[in-house]
Amino acid sequence: MIITRTPYRISFFGGGTDYPKWYQDHGGSVIATTIDKYCHISCRKLPPFFNHKHRIVYSNTEMVKQIEEIKHPAVRTVMQKYQIDDGLEVHYDGDLPSRTGIGSSSSFVVGFSHTMMALKGIYAGKRDLASVAVDIEQNLMGEVVGSQDQISATYGGFNRIDFNTNGGFEVSPMVISKDRLELFEKSCMLFFTGISRTASDVAKTQVDNFDKKQIELHGISRITEEATKVFHSSQDFLPEIGRLLNETWLLKRSLSSMVSNSTIDEIYTKAINAGALGGKILGAGGGGFILFLVEPDRQEQVKKSLEGLLHVNFKFETQGSRIIFYDP
Repeated sequence: MIITRTPYRISFFGGGTDYPKWYQDHGGSVIATTIDKYCHISCRKLPPFFNHKHRIVYSNTEMVKQIEEIKHPAVRTVMQKYQIDDGLEVHYDGDLPSRTGIGSSSSFVVGFSHTMMALKGIYAGKRDLASVAVDIEQNLMGEVVGSQDQISATYGGFNRIDFNTNGGFEVSPMVISKDRLELFEKSCMLFFTGISRTASDVAKTQVDNFDKKQIELHGISRITEEATKVFHSSQDFLPEIGRLLNETWLLKRSLSSMVSNSTIDEIYTKAINAGALGGKILGAGGGGFILFLVEPDRQEQVKKSLEGLLHVNFKFETQGSRIIFYDP
């Protein structure tokens, strides 16, 4: 049996500039962290005593004789890529719901690719694993997704990721003091809006608008540069990061009419009025999780203002995708 554990991520700055359509012409950069909420995948070879060859268990259970019959697109695509001959039983368990903006789809592709590489005896270095996952989602599956989620899930940690016009990327840990990192972590509040959506549908409307939204996307890049400096400066950084999150949100919601809606706008306004310094919807938008930056002494006020929404406690994590059990 092989078991992998792959984290979900929270993206703070730069979302939108990590799509190939943008960074291949302009470059791009994001600031993001992985959190201690995970996608767990277990896989074992299935003995040949059943009417089916493969058993895939997630929110549904599939029992099929051929890989081509598998309905789960990521499972089917990854198994085809690695030319899996043995019968397999695969179980997927996630700490957070899918289609909610925390990069769950990419974490699954990273984790399942990691699992299949281990099954085939292939060593998965972080750069190779991230690149494979990006290729699977964008090219083999044809999904309209960016490139940051796969890299964050693979590497883990609080990083700045830069995308080059040649298609390459660089991962640079955000080197800040322990006290500052702990304060930033404690000041992040995550709420579930209760709305699930298909990220690629929302993302496609944004990508289709890129040629018309160059000013906004360059603005998002400018804010990422400014945020990098603020994180590393000695000044009182929380209010500045909150202000920049708010600026990012205003630019992001202008990329497409599907990024926000009246429910999300109301949630955002309530939190700001209750003392949040800034915030943003996670992922492509349209629903899912929303993040706020709130000084610790004001967090109870924000919770009260958003009564009825699920507040999710979390911590930053640093390990990325890992094989936590290996006995093939």
